[in-house]
Amino acid sequence: MSSKKSNQTLRFINKTFKRLERFLFILKSLLTPRQFIYLSCVLVGISSALAVIVLKTFAHWVYKFAQYIDSYLHLPYSNSTFPIIGILLTVLIVKKILGGSIQKGTSHIMYAVAKKGGIMPVKQMYSQIITSSFTVGMGGSAGLESPITVTGAAFGSNFAQNYRLSHKDRTLLLACGVAAGIAAAFNAPIAGVLFAIEVVLTEISITAFIPIMISAATGALVSAIVLNEDILLTFQRGEAFDYQNIPLYIVLGLLSGLISINYARTFRKIEHFLGSSKLGDYKKALYGAGILALLIFFFPTLFGEGYESIKILANEHPEKILENTLLSDYKDNQWILLLFVGLTMLIKVYATGLTLGSGGNGGNFAPSLFVGSYLGFVLAKFSNLIGLTDNLSVSNFTLVGMAGILSGLFHAPLTAIFLIAEITGGYNLMVPLMIVSSVSFAISKRFEPYSFDIKDLADKGDVYTNDKDKNILNSLETSQFIQTEYKAITSSKSLEDLLEKIQQTDLSIFPVLDEKQHLIGLINLDEIRPIIFSAFKVKYTTTEEIMQPPKEIIFYDETLETIMDKFESSHTNQLPVLKNGIFIGFITKAHVLEKYREKLKAMIIE
Repeated sequence: MSSKKSNQTLRFINKTFKRLERFLFILKSLLTPRQFIYLSCVLVGISSALAVIVLKTFAHWVYKFAQYIDSYLHLPYSNSTFPIIGILLTVLIVKKILGGSIQKGTSHIMYAVAKKGGIMPVKQMYSQIITSSFTVGMGGSAGLESPITVTGAAFGSNFAQNYRLSHKDRTLLLACGVAAGIAAAFNAPIAGVLFAIEVVLTEISITAFIPIMISAATGALVSAIVLNEDILLTFQRGEAFDYQNIPLYIVLGLLSGLISINYARTFRKIEHFLGSSKLGDYKKALYGAGILALLIFFFPTLFGEGYESIKILANEHPEKILENTLLSDYKDNQWILLLFVGLTMLIKVYATGLTLGSGGNGGNFAPSLFVGSYLGFVLAKFSNLIGLTDNLSVSNFTLVGMAGILSGLFHAPLTAIFLIAEITGGYNLMVPLMIVSSVSFAISKRFEPYSFDIKDLADKGDVYTNDKDKNILNSLETSQFIQTEYKAITSSKSLEDLLEKIQQTDLSIFPVLDEKQHLIGLINLDEIRPIIFSAFKVKYTTTEEIMQPPKEIIFYDETLETIMDKFESSHTNQLPVLKNGIFIGFITKAHVLEKYREKLKAMIIE
């Protein structure tokens, strides 16, 4: 009987969605394109916010259940056991339900924008919610914000695909989904807008701000109405800013930049180590999760997102963070508290790397806030303990430190500034936020040109960066420019054969090839005109005498950025292309520049 009711419910839901879809198609035909975009960004914002609510609520329930078992049933080592179960469940779901693979991290959003025309797979609309809920909810030391942004981007992308919107509008709605996701996760609409612009989009016009702002505001509003405030990362307004502490805020910015660099490089090493492991998926999950469980046993605040411990540090009684730890008897000792917080801050990157590298799903957004808050606490507490300052506001430094690491790690200083300003409920920390975020960003950018999550893709030219020319060139495929129509000659042939080829075509450059199609040299018609118009010279001049070595050679797998550099250095308009040592054609500089101009007009989101 219950099965019959379930089938009826599913049929009802399916019919409802189909009716809504037909209604939206009718609206699309009645509204102007711009009006439909405004409607679309509201719907994408609502969808993304609902996904955030489901994800946050489910993960919160799992977390509370784990705490209930630990506090009331007193099962031994339960906090260390749950992450192992969560990561194993995630691996099982990926293998059995999601086709054996899942894309992790915000870098895949940028890859979709740069290389896939803003198209994201349908399964990203639900796979991130399922897997990250089990990973993070059961104690995996990662964050939910990266899965949230991927889910929001997938909603925007698939909505645009379903209603047959253009490439520009598809990319715009993808960004709207990202903005709504961040806005809903923190109830911070401004931060959502800035994150979408700083991290996801590199080229955007003023008119594109409006849909993104509408989507972010919608996401924040739905989240504020539905989501329990205890689940969100919120703080009471910070203490007043004292300008005399500016030198220490500069120090915090410097430390944030250096620790961001260390975090990025350490995380990549851990991820690469586990990724190159020859262990099977389940064995790797047990290996990584086992080490994570050991870390959580000694440092319990590594369990889950860690937002609860951030709130504790920012409040008046930070010693509570030592409760339920091996050091609980020393919670009144300020130096022990400082040592514990400092060690936890340094170990967090290992916990996150093990969580994600062993098969769990999550992101580094929450860990960056975790590390930043702990760093700010350590600096302020240490300054007070050694008498360097008199009652320095530990709460303010804890909050501002979050912006420092977030800015340094993701290269998103504006997002960092306004996120912390919004979640603290005021802007009285704006000056220190600007100081710390900008200094951290400058230090990190100096040694890490790209944010840590897109570094590998940026090196390969698979994502957009702040370099507009590079973005456009890397969005074009080298293969589409290769001209395979050519008239080749062999070095053993006489110039009569060349004259015959000249009469058959209007080409001006002829490749000289050997029997295996290897390039020996080039013959440029403009350079040999005095010879070919002299019958005597044609008869007594060999091919080897008139051919020239190519000034540069293009290899098939090279990016267009590199190819354009070769055009500039060789001062020529046409260069030969080799693939696996075999000559396959030419690329003409004018052809590339023509496509460049077309792409430049098309890629800016309006």
